[in-house]
Amino acid sequence: MDYQINPYNTQPDIVVLENLIQDVRTDTRGNPCAEKDKIPPELIEKHSDQEKGEFDHDKQSIALLKAYNNPERIEFAPTVFTSWDDKDLPGWVNSYIVKPYTRLATRIVRHPTDVVFLTHILQYMTINLGSAVCLYLNFSYIHGLLHTVYTVWCAGSFTLVMHQHIHGNGVLSKDWAWLDWSFPYVLEPLMGHTWDSYYYHHTKHHHVESNGPDDLSSTIRYQRDDVLHFLHYYLRFLLFCWAELPLYFIKKGKTNLALRAFCSEMASYVFLYCMTKLNPRASTFVLLLPFALLRFALMSNRFCFNDGYHTAHHLNPRRHWREHPVHFLQSKAAYRNGRALVFHDIDYLMMTVRLLRKDYMHLAGRLVPMGDQIGMSQVEIAEMLRRKTRRFTEEEIQSKFR
Repeated sequence: MDYQINPYNTQPDIVVLENLIQDVRTDTRGNPCAEKDKIPPELIEKHSDQEKGEFDHDKQSIALLKAYNNPERIEFAPTVFTSWDDKDLPGWVNSYIVKPYTRLATRIVRHPTDVVFLTHILQYMTINLGSAVCLYLNFSYIHGLLHTVYTVWCAGSFTLVMHQHIHGNGVLSKDWAWLDWSFPYVLEPLMGHTWDSYYYHHTKHHHVESNGPDDLSSTIRYQRDDVLHFLHYYLRFLLFCWAELPLYFIKKGKTNLALRAFCSEMASYVFLYCMTKLNPRASTFVLLLPFALLRFALMSNRFCFNDGYHTAHHLNPRRHWREHPVHFLQSKAAYRNGRALVFHDIDYLMMTVRLLRKDYMHLAGRLVPMGDQIGMSQVEIAEMLRRKTRRFTEEEIQSKFR
């Protein structure tokens, strides 16, 4: 199979993909191990700290990825935008606009790599908030429709800005703590979120249960290529999360979290109600439609700060997002033996569409094989992917998560 790397990928993703594709072309499958000798997920972190790269191309790739993140190296490249990189911009734009902005922004953000977070905060606080104010003052349906489309387009990246915010206790430096604390409360309702619900659901619930049987986000009880099952999953989360999350905390004996999660959710609904009473047409396009559509706003690594390295994130939720590609290559042997799935040139949205269409041949064509996946035909890969989407029986769940 001929693998074509999309040049629109981030440079670290290109390095990772080139490394994996070289494994495929040289038939480098690593050292197979027996089932009993496989590294369990909870030990991958320790393994990655010890792993320096199995082969020369691994060592070179890891060294380059580390250089991208090191401000002392000439290769260092802070992330400023999600839609393009320095090489995509005219020279005069880089010299007179982007680089001066970057020098200023690195003193505001917490990590010098993370200029992009300030870029997004400024974007949302000016364009999204400004547009919303204009709609409440002077509504038009054309403006309302354009506002909603633009908000939904931004929702994936905003959600992952918040993802970094809640895991890192902020994204800005201490001198800007006032903005770091306040911007979520201004922007969350505009971007389809309710106040603090993402924090309580994701950090205090999802990462505790980690996709297990008690995780409200888990899909193990669903047939994951079935449209009706998908709609049930989506509507349950949309309509009943306000009750299920506090009840989960009560069940686990965390009544304080239950009360806080419930109160923040109810406060958000009161706000939505009051704003709708004030201006129903503007509120529909500014608040209600983004709220309903948020869960569909899924995007790729470029737009969502390496959230595609999801296993790596669950193994260490506090790992900086720019370190995920380094960790992945340092831990490649463990991921290979664990039969990890790596896809290229497809984002979450299109993966969902292809999955619900049961188009496993297309998904198989987007898989970059690792380990014993190397050498499998596209048909064999498609059948492997199909098996991984079936729902678990309660007996299997009890056996796996006992």
